[in-house]
Formats: sequence, C-alpha cells, structure tokens
Amino acid sequence: MSKKNNRINVPEAREAMDKFKMEAANEVGVNLKEGYNGDISAREAGSVGGQMVKKMIESYEKSL
Repeated sequence: MSKKNNRINVPEAREAMDKFKMEAANEVGVNLKEGYNGDISAREAGSVGGQMVKKMIESYEKSL
C-alpha cells in the first residue's frame, strides 16, 4: 500500500501554503473552508491544485 506523503517540509510554511491554497481556490471559484474539505469533488480539488502549480510556474518564470 502506498504511503501518503503530503507533508510540508518546512513546518513554518504551513500558514503561507494554506493562504496560497485559499487564494488559488477563490481564483477558480471553489469554495474551500478552513480544515476538512472532503466534500468537494475531485474535479474541484484538481482545479485548485492545478491553479497552484500554474501560479508557482509563473512565479518561477518571472524570476529567471
């Protein structure tokens, strides 16, 4: 069985990552709440994750 590995490597970054996730969710129109969000669809969760990756790539490209 696979082991879940979605831990944040730098614990001090948790608050910033949560804020980043909420911003990305708002941008794609997904209503996240603090804490458990197991009631959203896989499609909604994927759109939030995809938006986060898109923003990270844009940030990296700007730094080049």
